[in-house]
Amino acid sequence: MSTTAATPPIIPISTAQPTTSSLPISAFRHFISRFSSTLRGSLSNRRPWSELLDRSAFCRPDSLTDATSRIRKNLSYFRTNYSILLALVLAFSLLSHPFSLLLLLSLLAAWCFLYLFRPSDPPLVIVGRQFSERETLAGLVVVTVIVVFLTSVGSVVMSAVGVGVAVVCVHGAFRLPEDLFMDYEEVSGGSGMGGVGVGTGSSGFLSFLGGAASSAAAAAGGAQGRV
Repeated sequence: MSTTAATPPIIPISTAQPTTSSLPISAFRHFISRFSSTLRGSLSNRRPWSELLDRSAFCRPDSLTDATSRIRKNLSYFRTNYSILLALVLAFSLLSHPFSLLLLLSLLAAWCFLYLFRPSDPPLVIVGRQFSERETLAGLVVVTVIVVFLTSVGSVVMSAVGVGVAVVCVHGAFRLPEDLFMDYEEVSGGSGMGGVGVGTGSSGFLSFLGGAASSAAAAAGGAQGRV
């Protein structure tokens, strides 16, 4: 009498592939992740706020040339702090104008999900009509011009930027930078890495959008290729 071993049934395994509709969401999440990490690295280079608001270091400039020189030096030293101040002024201005904030967020969402993080294939379809990548870009540019110049968004943003720049220029003109740069040069001479630190702070804060967007686009392209 022979016994036959029972063979267990083979369970089919299916590998889930990302759908085309999920690619923009995935790319946007990757962009947000890179944006957050780069922003945290840039903000770590900010100067102590006590140095920015030190009352004993404020005095009237002797001339316009002196004021310009102070602004240039303080911009180099407090670049991250000034950027935060500009962002806060802009955020406060937009929060006090909720309609403009809603329009700006809608415009940003349209750019992100219809062009920046959307794969070019398949083409965009709206009301049964296909739009190529060039037509989508042209439409977004037209909508952006309308929103910025024909609504309150442009005036709110420009007013906030103007107020922020004025605050930065007044602070930079009245803040004596000599004590800051003397201490900074001593630290730089001792460590040999001071100049690199300043450059990294500036380039990191100003170029994080480009790097994060490029990485998100690459991720979207790779995911589209796998589909």
